[in-house]
Amino acid sequence: MSPRPRGAAPPWHAEAGHGVALSDVGTTLIPVTESAEGLLPDDSAVSAAASGVSAAAAQAAAALFDSSTVDRGRVVFAPLGLDGSADPVPIEGSAIGERLRLFSFATAEKRGEYLWVLRAFDHARAAYVVLLHASDVTDTLGRFPEAPRLTAAEVGPLLEQLHQWGVLERSYDGSRAATLAEYRNRHFVYQFSRAGYQAYRAVAEVLGARLDEAALSRLVLPELLADLEALAQANRTGDAERVYRILKRLDTALSELADRAAHFYLTLGDLVRTTEATPESFLAHKDALLAHMREFSMDLARFAPRLAAAIADVEDTGVDELVARAGACDERVLLSVPEREADWRARWRGLRGWFVATAADIGAGEGSPATEAERLREATMSAIAAVLSLLRRVTETRKGGVSRESALRHLAGWFTAAPTAQSAHALFDAVFGLGKPRHLAMEHPDADVIPPNRSWWDAPPLEIARTLAETGRPPSPGAPSRIQRNDAGVRRLRQEQLDKQRARADAARALASADVHERELDERETEVLLRLLDAASTAWVPVSGRVSGTTGSDSGVTLTVREHTGSTVVRTSRGLLHLNHRRLEVRENGRARTASGRS
Repeated sequence: MSPRPRGAAPPWHAEAGHGVALSDVGTTLIPVTESAEGLLPDDSAVSAAASGVSAAAAQAAAALFDSSTVDRGRVVFAPLGLDGSADPVPIEGSAIGERLRLFSFATAEKRGEYLWVLRAFDHARAAYVVLLHASDVTDTLGRFPEAPRLTAAEVGPLLEQLHQWGVLERSYDGSRAATLAEYRNRHFVYQFSRAGYQAYRAVAEVLGARLDEAALSRLVLPELLADLEALAQANRTGDAERVYRILKRLDTALSELADRAAHFYLTLGDLVRTTEATPESFLAHKDALLAHMREFSMDLARFAPRLAAAIADVEDTGVDELVARAGACDERVLLSVPEREADWRARWRGLRGWFVATAADIGAGEGSPATEAERLREATMSAIAAVLSLLRRVTETRKGGVSRESALRHLAGWFTAAPTAQSAHALFDAVFGLGKPRHLAMEHPDADVIPPNRSWWDAPPLEIARTLAETGRPPSPGAPSRIQRNDAGVRRLRQEQLDKQRARADAARALASADVHERELDERETEVLLRLLDAASTAWVPVSGRVSGTTGSDSGVTLTVREHTGSTVVRTSRGLLHLNHRRLEVRENGRARTASGRS
């Protein structure tokens, strides 16, 4: 088998487009290379292979990457830029399951064998060999002493299962057949699918990661400044390729800065909260840890204004021109130029947001960090405070001479020195109290008669409440009973009250609409008039002298009782009301007239 340069497509990649796969970083179209059920390729497949790509594959690519067909309401997975945004690649619900199925080899029963098979493919990939037969996998595994010794017959089912999961792509290699019988045996060759390789790399990185390696990227700050200055110069001179290379380098550097900072603070938080770290190991590294965080905070405070000024210089050369040049040199050819430019514009906004505050960030609140750099510096200061607090606790524990570790060591010595097993059990009961009843705190009501230090064998039994014996909780009156609320009755009474108030207000307005002496009042008006007379008679009662007149108000109207030369009569539904030298005047209040809409 001759080696093939990395990234070169094999000739059968031009076969009819049975399907496509999407990579996680750049959207790349890869026709699935599984052959048809027939042993010999038909004429259309041969012609398609000769022409380089079939019409079906081209139509599939056009339909897949047509932005007008993208449903923005579907679940999407997209590569994250500097601000966590990118053009989303829509993935249907079934496609999500297919992507997650790629990791099935990591949880399968033969996960060790699957992993070694994929390591063989990765080893061959490093040597620019992407296509492997089962016998090739066996030969590759034989070079690793720690790998399992698998035969080609045993590797075949593993390869087939990996193909079913979508980790490997399969194609028919007729060139291996020397006879017709071998040709009919279907010599399959396998290679990584794009998504399958990403899944394998993710698992390999998790298995090979050192979780104790945590550090802040302090030295990346001057590199960012130098790259931004070079980016401004390249954009000013119109060097599109250099603009693209520097932007990619800035993207990678800033992403690494954010990832390493997040991992460092997560590890530091575990160190502060955990009880596994010994005081000796912490005190041995505290100076280096504090110096590392202090230097990073100082460098971040020193470089942040300079980086903001460098970003302003880049923007002075033209952001639109910068984005256009980066999009033109972007090698993701299956994305249109507007899509590439939109992606780089979003990445530039993310880079700018790290060091330059936007209007929304400034208006978010006084005292709150406006940029990601300020937030990172505040997190560093908080981490320094947490480490100093932990240092204070460790120092106080060492000064006191008694710690949890020393107490457990002394207790272990007591258990070792116990003469008998019964003594060890007694010590266990005394220390941990696991074999004692839950009502041990109960004492005799009269401590003079039965002192608390008297042995249980000598003291009489103590009567306890049934609740304490069954549940371990002392008896209590219990929670107060729930108040029975008749909400329906309350609403009904409230509605009746409102109806009566509205009826009385209507009657009061009708009473004030005309002279009470010139018409007969109905029952409701009569009731309102009597209430007004009662209010007027109690409004002002002089001790001596003569009352010339008085007033009373109720239900939005006012009754005025004035002096009159003769007697007056008010006709009501209940009869005649005679008034001696008095006349009644009823008028609506000003507020009531305004509410009713009358002037």
